[in-house]
Amino acid sequence: MMDTAQNQNKMGVMHEGKLLLTMGVPLMLSMLITALYNIVDTFFVSRIAGVGDAAANALSLAFPIQMLMTALNVGTGVGVGASLSRALGSNDREKASRIAGNAMFLYILYYIFMLLFGLFAARPFIAFFTDDPVVSELGATYLSLVTCLSFGNMGEKCFEKLLQSTGKTSYSMVGQMTGSIVNVILDPIFIFGYLGVPAMGVAGAAIATVIGQCCAIGITATLHFRRNTEITAKAAYLWPNREILFHIMKVGAPAILMQALVSFMTLGMNYILSSVSAAAVTAYGIYYKLQNFVFMPAFGLNNACVPIISYNLGAGNFSRIKNTIRYAVVVITGIMILGTILFEAAAAPIVGAFQLSAEVSKLCARALRMICIGFVFAGVNVLLQGVCQAFGNGIISLLISSLRMILIVLPLAWVLASMQGAENFIWVVFPVAESVSFAAAIFLTLRLYRKSTVTIQP
Repeated sequence: MMDTAQNQNKMGVMHEGKLLLTMGVPLMLSMLITALYNIVDTFFVSRIAGVGDAAANALSLAFPIQMLMTALNVGTGVGVGASLSRALGSNDREKASRIAGNAMFLYILYYIFMLLFGLFAARPFIAFFTDDPVVSELGATYLSLVTCLSFGNMGEKCFEKLLQSTGKTSYSMVGQMTGSIVNVILDPIFIFGYLGVPAMGVAGAAIATVIGQCCAIGITATLHFRRNTEITAKAAYLWPNREILFHIMKVGAPAILMQALVSFMTLGMNYILSSVSAAAVTAYGIYYKLQNFVFMPAFGLNNACVPIISYNLGAGNFSRIKNTIRYAVVVITGIMILGTILFEAAAAPIVGAFQLSAEVSKLCARALRMICIGFVFAGVNVLLQGVCQAFGNGIISLLISSLRMILIVLPLAWVLASMQGAENFIWVVFPVAESVSFAAAIFLTLRLYRKSTVTIQP
């Protein structure tokens, strides 16, 4: 007979397909909203008179550090989600509450780190990648603001993950949606100077983003403390517990590294592409933000799978785990097929929404069409990384991610960059990497699943 906690928690009783959609759709929408944060600033700053290309280039150079913040947030959230969901699946509310408190402690540390980076390292970081004084100044201004004032970003992600881990994904979406809407509304006001507000250019884009994030943390924190009744909030739970932090980071640290690979890949590609042309760097930055509108729903479904699988792993219910993975593969493949069709058919009009030079627009459209060939492989790779994390094996997830983003992409891009006309075909490195990683991900995940069914008894 199912225990009381399992009867009360939908992750243990609801039909797997319905559960995946119930939890996944809000997460996919919230991740799409996150993609807006990454693209809306670029959309508006590209329209700043006289410096549109330079401003877009500056934000492309700042993007790896924003992805590093995402890595800390999302990677730690994976570890928190896996630990918290397993504790709830085992009906240990005391441990779940301590896990939540230690999660808050970690996110406070992350903010302190980003504050110090913004104060002392943002300007040298941007200057390393460009000799253009305009791009350097714009990039340093934007990056300093979004890192020094990142408390809203860090805090919102913390409470969002605590809500997701207890199955309350719709609540986390409310916070994200509010923050994104505020950002979209304030961006043109602060950038171009409307309603009596002085025009602040790139600095205005950063300030609008920060205000949106602060609105999001206000809402998610309120919903967590008022509605997350499965977790008890006590100041004492903030005190770091070595055992709890170890279990969070056992899964979270590889997940952080895995997410940080996006930053490392972007840094590497920016460096490699800078030897090709400045236009290629800008095109790559805009492409990567556009592709997030396809990839973010995949990551949302990934995030929905992790607590479901972790909960049922704690309950020893492998049939639910297997069915969840099957449904997720079908859904994520459908999303990536639609994304491929969209980018192949409408690359030029999509890129045309930005006011960029003809050279950058042409390169970006070419990149979209070439890279999207590997989207279906990429979607399954993302999903299987989450499955491995839920089983507590972050190392396999890290290996899959390393293959996708570093071990194949950067060496191959380095070789192709030295060839004549490289900016026209260098983008093929991405579908090549995804297809090779797909084969490895299938093999490693099946091996992990079979091992788990033997060593963990229901």
